[in-house]
Amino acid sequence: MAGSGSRPDNGAPPLKTLAIVGVGLIGASAARAAKARGLAERIVGADPDDKAREAALRLGVVDAVEAEVGPAVAEADLTIVAAPVGAIPSIFADIAGAAPSGAIVTDVGSVKSAVADAAKPFADRLRIVPGHPIAGTEKSGPEAGFASLFEGRYVLLTPLQQADAAYGDAVSAVSAFWAGCGAIVETMTPERHDLALAVTSHVPHLIAYNIVGTAADLETVTDSEVVKYSAGGFRDFTRIAASDPTMWRDVFLHNKEAVLEVLGRFTEDLSALQRAIRWGDGDALFNLFTRTREIRRNVIDAGQETDLPNFGRDAPDSPAAPGVAPPSAPSEKGGDLE
Repeated sequence: MAGSGSRPDNGAPPLKTLAIVGVGLIGASAARAAKARGLAERIVGADPDDKAREAALRLGVVDAVEAEVGPAVAEADLTIVAAPVGAIPSIFADIAGAAPSGAIVTDVGSVKSAVADAAKPFADRLRIVPGHPIAGTEKSGPEAGFASLFEGRYVLLTPLQQADAAYGDAVSAVSAFWAGCGAIVETMTPERHDLALAVTSHVPHLIAYNIVGTAADLETVTDSEVVKYSAGGFRDFTRIAASDPTMWRDVFLHNKEAVLEVLGRFTEDLSALQRAIRWGDGDALFNLFTRTREIRRNVIDAGQETDLPNFGRDAPDSPAAPGVAPPSAPSEKGGDLE
């Protein structure tokens, strides 16, 4: 932890108090990164769950933890709301009632239009900068957090349409925090974010949940063969489908327009693929697989995945390797937690 007057890796003076509402995977990882990189002198957590609070304190994720939002944010220089999207409006209200006027607040939800709408009623009281770190695993809880989760990952900020200098300072402060965690920070509109994430995260998760559900139904007539003989593709679907149910329920309820738009396009493309298989159109199949293989290579070249065998999960420093604890290990890209 940075001492008084020392500067973290991003060159900015450390925050005196960082508040994190929700000490699950993302909240705990943000706290660990802040400690490891000297971004805050004191970190206060808030979480309604008794076990989460106990674990966060026992593991040293936070310096103090509260059951209620108000006491945690009362003196915070920056508050990060790491809670499911459906809970964010009420949390913003709690913060507005306890934090000093002009307090800087951000969130980590993977839907941004709904968060922007929830922030607008408090624009005269709080400087809310909606954000989304595109990083995570399928694990949840304080024990799953680790400091390197955000290194080399993108954090997307979707600032409200406010032109005043004070709000601009808030955007800069939030950007500096995530950059200090090792992330690549970009800004865009909430609408663009929600459509992009519907393609890259939300619909893929929906497909994973659905195919695993289908397999669960089939297992009743295949004598457990679905589980026993799972190939890599199905195994990876189950990893994604193991992501937090509450969070993903809220994602689909609050980004339904973009998800339904992308799902409609996917359904059309799936029908075309079905026809190609039915009619033995090998050229169409080969062309599609060649095109999608190139996308995979582009993802690796962009530094958002590894080309190691088995996606790097067999590496000794991987969170997926036997006997390796995640807090000091690099991120395994799993569920986008968002």
